[in-house]
Amino acid sequence: MSVQVLPGGAMNRSAGSGVAAPRPRGDLPVPRPERHDEGMRLLILGGTWFLGRTLAETALANGWQVTCFNRGRSGRDVPGTQGVRGDRTNQADVDRLTTYGPWDAVIDTSVYEPPDATLTAQRLRDAAARYVLVSTVSAYRWWPHEPVNENSLLWPSRPDARESDPDLSAMPGPYAYGTLKSGCEQAVTKVYGDQALILRPGVVLGPYEYVGRLPALLGRAARGGRMLAAGNPHQLIQPIDVRDLSDFTLRSITADTRGAFNVAAPHGHAKYGDLLEACIAATGSDVDLVWADAGWLAEQDVRQWTEMPLWRTPPGTWAVDASRAIEAGLKARPLRDTILDTWRWLQVENPVPHQRQSEHGLAPDKELRLIEAWENERALRCR
Repeated sequence: MSVQVLPGGAMNRSAGSGVAAPRPRGDLPVPRPERHDEGMRLLILGGTWFLGRTLAETALANGWQVTCFNRGRSGRDVPGTQGVRGDRTNQADVDRLTTYGPWDAVIDTSVYEPPDATLTAQRLRDAAARYVLVSTVSAYRWWPHEPVNENSLLWPSRPDARESDPDLSAMPGPYAYGTLKSGCEQAVTKVYGDQALILRPGVVLGPYEYVGRLPALLGRAARGGRMLAAGNPHQLIQPIDVRDLSDFTLRSITADTRGAFNVAAPHGHAKYGDLLEACIAATGSDVDLVWADAGWLAEQDVRQWTEMPLWRTPPGTWAVDASRAIEAGLKARPLRDTILDTWRWLQVENPVPHQRQSEHGLAPDKELRLIEAWENERALRCR
């Protein structure tokens, strides 16, 4: 595949790609974060979807020069960035990319398999002074079953691990994902050493989300009526806004921050009930929340995290220690602001199409059956 540079972020979308272009952004404001050092040169591997797009917009708003390297198959370049087309798994494409450097840092938002991280790290080593790898808390061996900090045990992995490896293909999806991400960390650190910055976000929400968790909750709230709610409304949660993650990432580059950091909102930041109430308030809908017992929902085979978005019972889910990042400057805006801004964005633009979007939310008929069954169960318990 050849690399194509598109000035001003123009996108060469091939006809019949099967990917629907997002609706125009309309007058959706781009929030201006706190200013960082100006004049930095940044390379983003990705740059058109969720975090990558937010990083590009944030960096441009602060006077940075931004290059985005991607295949151009989905999403779109942020106007003002230099778009370079290519496949990160193709050495010739990555080698050609280096001719558009140098950069003060590269931010890798898209790597999944360790050999691909090795390839980009090795080929970019002389073109990018710093390598920022966006990993995940799933890289921890015992998350979400136990609380984690940066010293917690990671999944055992290796820089040459592939999803197709027999030992990985036999693992449940979330464990294989965490193992591969752990291997990506090893790969980047092996090449960049202490010039690597590893970020391990927990749950990330906000405008441009493509996975579908918050959009599913907002869509359900907008329909109104009786809405099934799971477990304890006072359960503490700690999702981080994508803009706060972006701002921390760029601040860390300018501050020459190194090492590994968990990125999540502080403990006590919000409750699960706050999340649902904020969705109702943002949509202006008339919703009656019906809170059902977590154990009972499990007996009904209701899937956590997907059918009931952002509801998960393992004790480590919302016990990610982000104190190190907070000490280094991470700030978390109120959850209600994240939800309201996401709802406003959804009024003017569709998320980038992704296969995971269909996983989230209960089918209306199933939700109705569950509400009726739970109310019968509750009546029996009260006798």
